[in-house]
Amino acid sequence: MNLRVDWRASSSLVGTVVKWLAVAMVFPLALAVFYGEGVTTFLASMALAVGIGWGLEQLDDDPDLGAREGFLMVALTWLAVSIVGATPYVIAGEGTVAHPVNAMFESMSGFTTTGATVMKNIGFEDHSRALMMWRQQTQWLGGMGIVVLAVAILPELSVGGAQLMDAEAPGPGIQKLTPRIAETARALWRAYLGITALEVVLLFSLHLAGLAPNMTLYQSVAHGFTTMATGGFSPAARSIEAFSAAVQWLIVPFMVAAGTNFALFWHALNGEPEVFGEDTEFRFYVGVLAVFSGLLAVLLFTGGTAEQAAVSPLAGEFEKSLRHAVFQVASLVTTTGYASMDFNTWGSPAQYVLFVALFVGGSAGSTGGAIKIVRWLVILKSLKRELFTTIHPEAVRPVRLGGRSLDERAVRGIYAFTLLYFVIFFVATMVVYLDAARVGMDLVALDAMSATAATLGNVGPGFGLVGPMNNYIPFPASTKLFMVFLMWIGRLEILPVLVLLTPAYWQS
Repeated sequence: MNLRVDWRASSSLVGTVVKWLAVAMVFPLALAVFYGEGVTTFLASMALAVGIGWGLEQLDDDPDLGAREGFLMVALTWLAVSIVGATPYVIAGEGTVAHPVNAMFESMSGFTTTGATVMKNIGFEDHSRALMMWRQQTQWLGGMGIVVLAVAILPELSVGGAQLMDAEAPGPGIQKLTPRIAETARALWRAYLGITALEVVLLFSLHLAGLAPNMTLYQSVAHGFTTMATGGFSPAARSIEAFSAAVQWLIVPFMVAAGTNFALFWHALNGEPEVFGEDTEFRFYVGVLAVFSGLLAVLLFTGGTAEQAAVSPLAGEFEKSLRHAVFQVASLVTTTGYASMDFNTWGSPAQYVLFVALFVGGSAGSTGGAIKIVRWLVILKSLKRELFTTIHPEAVRPVRLGGRSLDERAVRGIYAFTLLYFVIFFVATMVVYLDAARVGMDLVALDAMSATAATLGNVGPGFGLVGPMNNYIPFPASTKLFMVFLMWIGRLEILPVLVLLTPAYWQS
């Protein structure tokens, strides 16, 4: 059978990205030296990354990318960096993440910015500071996109870069900001880096001002990495609950920023700050956050969510109710996955609000996952159009977004993606539930649904067994590997991976 896909060219470029992953390990290696921890873990991992990357590069001396090769390259890159990124966990041999399956789960969760963990004891008592920083750093690298970063810094990918960026974010797409796609990738990464640095400085300033005793420089960098990536890996076992109210309030706007289309920041930095007010998607995004937060704050303040009064510390507490409501809504809508308290202790109405939030997602061109806010906006507008044309069947009324009419194929594509997303969610929930039952695991339906939604949507924490203060360790290895698959296709927004599974993609 003749293949229409030049897999050697794709694999060769995957090798280039994997080889350069060794450079990213220099930072945790430097921390290992600074804290007097062993350096063998990262030296060995760097050697493996270079060796595997160099070996793949030899498959094609002059790779030429077409659209098909771009799909394959992007999909394989996320898989390859997750496999190589798991080697520090295995080599270090520290705690539950030393097991190869758990290491792969943790690595995929990191690069896809999911934030679901199989680390039983989170903290420096069981894990070195260098390994913990690698865990946080994988999220930051994956946040804006491994391939976007590669297009920005590797000249080999400047040709075909637009195809690669479209394949990595195939939904409502990355807006082309400059004539050259590599310059657009660099602009996005500069904005990402700049906002991350600002958050680190402000978090550490709170510590210096005495308002955040636990927010050391290490913690500031770690949380800067994982906030802007909408990742949620915190080096603290109790997530953001371990820090002061000032820290929790400060992190909220940065989670909101991470869920915003980064193209807006680029325009704002170029003298057009009014774009935030003019952008339809951004206004809808802020509105959704406000409505969800307001509803949850009322439920928490009135105490209506408490199934047992003894576990409802928020009833009648205005500032706490508002803070935790705003924080958790921002965390789950943007798919960051931080927790300011254990919302497993909240009653059913509040948990239902948060469960719905798992499916919302950030803006197009943001680091957030799930379905994404712009798709919901287009669906609502098209439903409104259908109601109007039902009353006025002679009317011709296109769906408009940001002052321009959307192509009907784009509207149908959004409906198809959303339907496909929910089909995969329900099928995957059944797989998780049945596989857990196979090994005698007592898993209730809500736990299975939230675990599936949290991994497919790259959110991280769910409810019950996989609540914000729990982990995914109890699942059998087969379920964890299935969740690795869910995180992978969720980060790539499903279609690029499914395309690879169709015979028509491969056959000539």
